[in-house]
Amino acid sequence: MEKKIIKSSKAPLPVGPYNQGVIVGNLIYLAGQIPIDAKTNEFVPGGISEQAEQVIANIKGVLEEAGSSLEKIVKTTVFLKNMNDFPAMNAVYGKYFKPQTAPARSTVEVARLPKDALVEIEVVATI
Repeated sequence: MEKKIIKSSKAPLPVGPYNQGVIVGNLIYLAGQIPIDAKTNEFVPGGISEQAEQVIANIKGVLEEAGSSLEKIVKTTVFLKNMNDFPAMNAVYGKYFKPQTAPARSTVEVARLPKDALVEIEVVATI
C-alpha cells in the first residue's frame, strides 16, 4: 500500500526525521503532538489543562489537513509526565470525546516528554 505524508500549518512542524501524519489505506497515523502553538512555535502558557487543549487543537489541525476529524479517531495514546494530572487532562479530553462515541484510549505516565511537555497524545483515525 502506498503511503501519503500529511503536513499541516495548524500544528508544529516536525523537529526531526518524522512527519505529522501518514495515511495508509483509509487510516491516518499521527505523530505524538505536544503543546506547541504552531503560530508562535512556543509552548502555550499554563498547566496541564492548557497544554491538553493545545495538543488537541494540533491533532485537529493535522486531521483536518488529511480530510479527517476528531470524530473519526479510533485510538489515542496519552502520555503524561505525572499521572496526578490525569483528572485535569481527562476533563479537557472529555470536552472533545463523549463516552458513547469516544475512541479506545491508553494513558501512561512517562519519565520525560519532548521539551519537558506535561502531555503528549498520538492518534489513529479513519479518513
